This record gives sequence, structure tokens and C-alpha cells, in this order.
Amino acid sequence: MVKSFRHKGLQEFYEKGITRGINPDHASKLARILDRLDASVRPLDMNLPDYRLHQLSGREKGTWSVWISGNWRVTFNFEAEDATGVDYLDYH
Repeated sequence: MVKSFRHKGLQEFYEKGITRGINPDHASKLARILDRLDASVRPLDMNLPDYRLHQLSGREKGTWSVWISGNWRVTFNFEAEDATGVDYLDYH
């Protein structure tokens, strides 16, 4: 279950379906990612080929990332069986 967000626009999209705070071209894939993340109980549940799941390293160790498009990613952590700190960002 998704417990917390870092990105307020992504949270608004998740809770209300409002695309104002996200790239509208990403809405469909973000909806699928968030649906899957909400049903996940561990990071590896997000390991689908199109998502390119990987764990970050360095100061972001413990954070997981899935691919949206280009440099865009959704990142998250897991605490017990819940996704926390869900973020939507453009790497680089």
C-alpha cells in the first residue's frame, strides 16, 4: 500500500486523478505504476520488464526506481509492506 508521497502533484494524481502537477503524457503509465505500487508488499513486486526496476546506490541507498520515459522516474522506499516517500522526478 502507498503510505506517503514526496511529490505533491503525484499525490494529487493518485488521490483525485488530477494531472495538473504531472506531465499529462505520463498519466497513463503513472496510473499503472501507482496501481501496481499500491498492491505491492515488497519492492520486487514492481519488477516488470517495462518498469526497469533497480535499487539506487550511494546516499540514495534503499530507494528503488522505476522508469517512466526518457529521464523520468518514480522512486520509492518500502517500510514493512508499504511504499513510502513516493516521488516523481526527472533525473539529469
